Amino acid sequence: MDSLSDTLKKLKITAVDRTEDSLEGCLDCLLQALAQNNTETSEKIQASGILQLFASLLTPQSSCKAKVANIIAEVAKNEFMRIPCVDAGLISPLVQLLNSKDQEVLLQTGRALGNICYDSHSLQAQLINMGVIPTLVKLLGIHCQNAALTEMCLVAFGNLAELESSKEQFASTNIAEELVKLFKKQIEHDKREMIFEVLAPLAENDAIKLQLVEAGLVECLLEIVQQKVDSDKEDDITELKTGSDLMVLLLLGDESMQKLFEGGKGSVFQRVLSWIPSNNHQLQLAGALAIANFARNDGNCIHMVDNGIVEKLMDLLDRHVEDGNVTVQHAALSALRNLAIPVINKAKMLSAGVTETVLKFLKSEMPPVQFKLLGTLRMLIDAQEAAEQLGKNVKLVERLVEWCEAKDHAGVMGESNRLLSALIRHSKSKDVIKTIVQSGGIKHLVTMATSEHVIMQNEALVALALIAALELGTAEKDLESAKLVQILHRLLADERSAPEIKYNSMVLICALMGSESLHKEVQDLAFLDVVSKLRSHENKSVAQQASLTEQRLTVES
Repeated sequence: MDSLSDTLKKLKITAVDRTEDSLEGCLDCLLQALAQNNTETSEKIQASGILQLFASLLTPQSSCKAKVANIIAEVAKNEFMRIPCVDAGLISPLVQLLNSKDQEVLLQTGRALGNICYDSHSLQAQLINMGVIPTLVKLLGIHCQNAALTEMCLVAFGNLAELESSKEQFASTNIAEELVKLFKKQIEHDKREMIFEVLAPLAENDAIKLQLVEAGLVECLLEIVQQKVDSDKEDDITELKTGSDLMVLLLLGDESMQKLFEGGKGSVFQRVLSWIPSNNHQLQLAGALAIANFARNDGNCIHMVDNGIVEKLMDLLDRHVEDGNVTVQHAALSALRNLAIPVINKAKMLSAGVTETVLKFLKSEMPPVQFKLLGTLRMLIDAQEAAEQLGKNVKLVERLVEWCEAKDHAGVMGESNRLLSALIRHSKSKDVIKTIVQSGGIKHLVTMATSEHVIMQNEALVALALIAALELGTAEKDLESAKLVQILHRLLADERSAPEIKYNSMVLICALMGSESLHKEVQDLAFLDVVSKLRSHENKSVAQQASLTEQRLTVES
């Protein structure tokens, strides 16, 4: 390697003198040395101080700029060389060279920048600020026939698209159009995979989602699904998954989703519907997720329920009851939950038998499925009859009480509590209350009254007031052992409690006076002091309820 030392010395002199032939020769020797032993050669290049001279050889006028960029690309493969390249001021001249017309210069420049900034978000952000994104998008359009340059652009996009700050710049270019054009031309799996890797992070941005839809990406994805659906080749299975996942991602944007729904007449919507009865789990999953995404506004939900989507989802769930696919169960339940949000849909879905289908998954041990099952039932039971029917279902209520203790899964715990409360609030039924008392549900409703979420506190207090009004004798012991009276005292005394919490706590106190033992607890806890202070509360309803409660407490004492 002595000759390398000589080459480096000679390069220092020729770089200053600009003796073109000697310079080219030295650079060729360096590239050869790097090809034989990259790490060792890079160390010697760093030690020689030659990097500092490279910036002057990267000017648009320089005849050896492609080779210099190639050397930088090679040395920057080593992590220890990246900061020295930055310190030598190479980034700025390299970025300037992206405006070159020479394809070899562009290729080596892109490689050099990519390797220097590899894995460094701060350097990639610097490139974004220097405006490389519009430049690279333009290059992709001009040089789409050059496979190596195209690949270089895609790798760069893949890295830059991971940064949130890049999305706005990408959205202001015609990247969507260029990528879709490129995608349509690709036959090889690996090339398509590269484009997918750029599309996925870009499609997280709503503006770009819409641009991709307008550029015709959805049609490409549907074609891939059609081509690959029956194949058992690994590459095809991967591509089917990537394509259908990306399709679902595009539907997460409100504008792109609505554009594809086309009032329920859209060909894309119809094709996605046909995935649900398919025998391919990946397509069933994507179909159900797509429906859940289409079901994000009332108009779409009403249209879909009127057009038989619920039955398709129920059939799908029936196929996955025994040892079913958990992700498909979760997706189909998500879709049903969303469809059940508009009031007009609830009765239709109940009469279609949705609750019966959903209850088949009560035995599931998978928290995501439990969570969606609970959410779906809670959406459906606004009607008194449905709430009463479900509230008397002992198996359901016992499972809810069990899930109310699922401390590892806050979502499941919260939804179980809310469903218990909803069964009482909507049914207003003594039988439902008895079932919940017998299953041990009262303590959970009392705990729910101390939740950090006002909406949950409120739901619990209203349910407890109904229990006290309808079945106080049955629930008395459980309310006592759950320390309800002490909790109500705390809620009324706490200045941070919301007005509606104070109001409903006082309503509940009045309802509890019918029980001798609870009445005694109320007297022992000096409620009068707390309540009389609330008579001057700024909220009129709270102040009025405080006066009524004070009268009741005074009379009863």
